[in-house]
Amino acid sequence: MIPWILLFLLILVVFGFGFTTQALWWVAAVLLVVWIFGFARRGRGGGRRRGGRRYSRRRG
Repeated sequence: MIPWILLFLLILVVFGFGFTTQALWWVAAVLLVVWIFGFARRGRGGGRRRGGRRYSRRRG
């Protein structure tokens, strides 16, 4: 009886692990799409500070 229970628990663990990894693949795919969308929306110049007038004027 105990080997059957252990086998059943092992099957549940393997099934749960397979479901979890599948769900994590979907989450990773959604996050990748969001990251690409954000990168495309921001553009190349997105790393600069906004309101950079502070450094663009010369004193003198």
